[in-house]
Amino acid sequence: MYADKLEIGTVVSVPLKTTSKEAVIIAEVEKPDFETAEIISLLHKSYSREQISLAKFISEYYFSSFSEAISLFIPYSLAKKQQHIHHEVATLPTLTHIQNNAYEQLLSKDKALLFGVTGSGKTEIFITLMAKMLEEGKTSIFLMPEISLTPQMEKRLKVYFGDAVAMWHSKLTKKKKESILEDLEEGKIQIIAGARSALFVPLANLGLIVVDEEHDDSYKSMTRPRYHARDVAVLMGQKCKAKVVLASATPSMTSYHKYDIVKLEKPYMEVKKHYTFISGNSIDNTILKTLHHTYEKQAQSLVFLPTRGNFKYLYCQSCGKTHLCPYCSVGMALHRNMKHLKCHYCNFTEAIVDACTQCGYTPLTSERMGTQEAIEVIQTAIADIQIEQFDKDSITTAKKLKEALGRFERGQSDVLLGTQMLSKGHDYANITLSIIMGLDYILGLADYRARERAMSLLFQIAGRSGRAKEAQVLVQTADARFFQTYLDDYECFIKDELAFLEMADYPPFVSLARILIAHKDESKAGKVTLDTVTKLKAFKEIEIVGSGKAPVERIANKYRFHILLRSKHRVPLLKALHAVDCREIEIDFDPVEFS
Repeated sequence: MYADKLEIGTVVSVPLKTTSKEAVIIAEVEKPDFETAEIISLLHKSYSREQISLAKFISEYYFSSFSEAISLFIPYSLAKKQQHIHHEVATLPTLTHIQNNAYEQLLSKDKALLFGVTGSGKTEIFITLMAKMLEEGKTSIFLMPEISLTPQMEKRLKVYFGDAVAMWHSKLTKKKKESILEDLEEGKIQIIAGARSALFVPLANLGLIVVDEEHDDSYKSMTRPRYHARDVAVLMGQKCKAKVVLASATPSMTSYHKYDIVKLEKPYMEVKKHYTFISGNSIDNTILKTLHHTYEKQAQSLVFLPTRGNFKYLYCQSCGKTHLCPYCSVGMALHRNMKHLKCHYCNFTEAIVDACTQCGYTPLTSERMGTQEAIEVIQTAIADIQIEQFDKDSITTAKKLKEALGRFERGQSDVLLGTQMLSKGHDYANITLSIIMGLDYILGLADYRARERAMSLLFQIAGRSGRAKEAQVLVQTADARFFQTYLDDYECFIKDELAFLEMADYPPFVSLARILIAHKDESKAGKVTLDTVTKLKAFKEIEIVGSGKAPVERIANKYRFHILLRSKHRVPLLKALHAVDCREIEIDFDPVEFS
């Protein structure tokens, strides 16, 4: 028995049946009537008051258990107190007058959105802010949407901060994470940079959180707890009295609407960009000629497609049916190089089929182009061109990522070809051509943010080229007029889109929530959906936008239904959802995915 009262947040080992488990003290209660077991031992780890408070918020707002929410965080070590070693920053980036003005504005605000065009030097401002924190004995967290950004950013941060900075993401080994946490306790590390999970590393004296590319959907977790790292960062800043800077060249409608804005309206280097709009949905002669011309000039190109692998479907020309996964109601994606079909939802694979399973017609054809096929087409047309495949099929480890970007940076490869990963802030001086395909596919998605996603993607990928030299941007779309209207002014697009969203009753003017129901028995899933809708009708301040089968009706042999809700006010919607919450449903508050 422990004589001293244990602090809230203390991590202990407790007996559970025949084993022991880690547990955390979260409240003081009266001793119950029934027999209780003794704590086995104290584990010299503790969650801070702020961590406990944030975990409670996450569990209530994002509808997870407290244990799922607290397990996002890493506790502080009680074995030794975090020390502070004073780090000297040898040199700092020289800020232009415009950058310095933005820096001064950010210093005067607790939280703000840095809205800077691509290539305007946002990173130099972040570095100057982090150096200011070091000077004041404070630590910083720098968030990026994906680990695809970490190699280049690590290099840039190390130039200024050396060993005071560490990169943190899900691909790190357990041993590497332990080594970083040890250096953190000893005060050797005072800046943590990385993807979503970097937000939960235990930093003492937190002074700054930067959320770069804040518009990116990768910040939203697609599994429980379904938290949004950008929004949790803002709350963490409030609780820890730390400054929060959100940054993007194409900010989300929500952030633009909610936060004070600091602008960087001009790129660091003014470089001409020429836009050409072409029709079609495949790699045609215009694209091949432009790529060949860039290759001959020994310059580099980016080619964007919205799909990975050969992520396109086999369909029957006779009956029009797509070849579906037997366990999910989605088309099987064609992966030619591996000679198989794969479901990107449940990972079921099978050999490529030639005949239609519905009517027996042969052969099946495939329409949309994927990364693998695009590479084959380009390499057949342009001899010796070196192409880096940049998607989740080819970049499976941090090592592969570093190697691919290293080859491109050294000029060993001529083209970076891939999916959404390409749009995430890569900065290479020799890229003079961006080719953007498949924007119409994104525009046509059943998502109220489809136009925002397509426009943001155009700006982001166009922004990867022309950092130091004149550049060309080739855009394949049947809706050129829509994109041309806003080419010189993303803010004009935001204002028009916000007016549309307000009129149509979508965020940021309302709160949205999505309820997901999945069951192996279709009628059971349907009944749970119906019962939930009936209960929700009792709540007057919420609107049931729609309910029924989800766009992807079946995944991993489970039938899927969904209910979409909205309300002018957040609190009534949260109350209604807590009233219907049960094991048979999953609630996604502030959803970004609707399939």
